[in-house]
Amino acid sequence: MKRLLFIYNPQAGKGTVKAHLSNIVDTFTKAGYLVTIWPTQGKEDATHVAAQQGWWYDRVVCCGGDGTLSETVSGLLALDTPPVLGYIPAGTTNDFSKNLGLPRGVEKAAVTAVEGEARPCDMGRFNGRYFVYVAAFGIFTDVSYGTPQQFKNAFGHLAYVLEGATKLGDLGRAYHLQVEHDEGSLEGDFIYGMVTNTLSVGGFKVFPPKQVSLDDGLFEVVLVRQPRNVADLQDALFSLVRQDANSSRLVEAFHTRKLKVTAAEPLPWTLDGEFGGDPETAVIENLHDAITLVWGK
Repeated sequence: MKRLLFIYNPQAGKGTVKAHLSNIVDTFTKAGYLVTIWPTQGKEDATHVAAQQGWWYDRVVCCGGDGTLSETVSGLLALDTPPVLGYIPAGTTNDFSKNLGLPRGVEKAAVTAVEGEARPCDMGRFNGRYFVYVAAFGIFTDVSYGTPQQFKNAFGHLAYVLEGATKLGDLGRAYHLQVEHDEGSLEGDFIYGMVTNTLSVGGFKVFPPKQVSLDDGLFEVVLVRQPRNVADLQDALFSLVRQDANSSRLVEAFHTRKLKVTAAEPLPWTLDGEFGGDPETAVIENLHDAITLVWGK
């Protein structure tokens, strides 16, 4: 009999997965799996159980937000041969699930997790630490990991918007960086940057979808230089909204397999919405087809 490890975060979103747990497990059983259930016990617990137990299973399915997915992936990448990974999005923000075409509702997503198409997907490595879809620095990037869970549960995505509004005073903060990538290097003062493997971040699309592939071995990179005035900032933001990043002189946009960012001071990063440390040097690598994920339609 096939074996499935089900890792779920009981605190994700509003904790609604608990009410659907029996039906989710029944779906897995009907698909021919012997199921082991693991409710996460705290931060990075999904990483530990995936790394220690994942090798024994034919399939791992995780349920929670992007943070739970990221932790599970980090654990599976410690294995020589990671099993297929299914994802049931149940968090406040589930950016990455949109890439996979997963259905709304945890029970429908459970069906997809065992019946959907398994396809390889690129992952990222940041100074030896794994991430799924985004490494970012600068304005608003601490919103996700700095917002209390109770606030997220009560207000959902609005929590991020409200918390972000309080950060407007940080718009003038810039970091002097030297950035090396596949095609060359650049230097300057930047207020924001993101290295992504996703169609959107927070529902915001920077690159046209036809320029983004989750299994091409390349990251999409956007860097925003320090604006001199409000008009400069508006110009940069409008170019990003129009998905025409290179139309603004303040925006650098390119694709690369590897990136090295050297800062003149400690630079705080967020990885998949969680604090990623504040190194002065960050080496970011694309791990081509590192994990096989289950996709929807």
